[in-house]
Amino acid sequence: MDLSFSYCFFLFLHLLSVLLIVFMAIEFLKILLGRNTEMVNPPPGSLGPPFVGETPAFISANSNSKGLYEFVKTRHLKYGSCFKTSIFGSTHVFISSTEAAKLMLSGDSLDFSKRYIRSIAELLGDQSLLCASKENHKLVRHRISNLFTSDSFSSSINFFDELTLKTMARWEQRKSALILDDAMKITFNAICKMLISLSEENELQILQKDVLQVNEAMLAIPLNLPGTRFYKGLKARKRIMNTLKRIIELRRKGLEFHDDFLQSLLRRDDDDHYDPLTDKQILDNILTLIIAGQDTTANAIAWMVKYLDENQEVQDTLRLNLSSENHGHSLGVEALNRMSYASKVVKESLRMMTIVSWFPRVAMKECHIDDKERLDIES
Repeated sequence: MDLSFSYCFFLFLHLLSVLLIVFMAIEFLKILLGRNTEMVNPPPGSLGPPFVGETPAFISANSNSKGLYEFVKTRHLKYGSCFKTSIFGSTHVFISSTEAAKLMLSGDSLDFSKRYIRSIAELLGDQSLLCASKENHKLVRHRISNLFTSDSFSSSINFFDELTLKTMARWEQRKSALILDDAMKITFNAICKMLISLSEENELQILQKDVLQVNEAMLAIPLNLPGTRFYKGLKARKRIMNTLKRIIELRRKGLEFHDDFLQSLLRRDDDDHYDPLTDKQILDNILTLIIAGQDTTANAIAWMVKYLDENQEVQDTLRLNLSSENHGHSLGVEALNRMSYASKVVKESLRMMTIVSWFPRVAMKECHIDDKERLDIES
């Protein structure tokens, strides 16, 4: 009996191992689909070992305190301002010159298209502004940009100010504070209030936990295996989508109404020549805006606090200017426009540490940049 049980158990483990290997092989093949053709006169660099490329080094850099900049800096010093590498199954060319960045990031450029890696596209959705086709991107961008009015900004600024003051009041009762953690909570609560009028503490905590898992999975290896970051991120996305669908259903039935971003997207405008957004477009872009609004703003706040702490003279000047520029005025759009020195501090902080790590684009045809010729990598 014992021998029979041991044999069956061994056979089960063997079959499980084979299935796991087959599953991982399939997932890796998915990553490698459409692997790039050879480039003409390629820039210097290394594509790393077959199949995996330099993906492990890229992920490792993103996980440590120095971030992706360490990955880029090492290769920038070795190969120059333009170098090639292979990450997530595709050849990438990193370019760091200002002129090249302007050309590639121009909204009018027909030579390049937005294309994020598979993990980001699956987590945010194919209708996200970051992943949508050129035609859909134009439609979504039009609908969304029209909603950012001075009135919506003004109410958001007041709410943001209220959250910040409450957080700083709690700091006085602590011996230390984690700036990034508190900034993430402030920005998350503010963006959820602005987008979907969500303010119940328990619901916010659950949603923030799911958003964090999606965020952490965005630069993970896209292996949909239980226990991996990507798997957890997809599960978290599903929960977020269910929450947003429930909110939309209540709005459509007239059971809830809020003067917020989502309500404006659901409203049909007869004077608008563009088609209304589908629920899929709304869902994908609400998630995108939550992640983008929370992560970028919170990181900018944390870096600005760091730089101000290291530059006491600038900090003193900023305090003096804020005291004189905003004396007796409530915080709003007009008050922010008067804070000229504060605006310069913010811009210099963003110059020192760009909060968006990279802007991937796909070459739609053979093109020349900085005298480096490369072939359309999707052909």
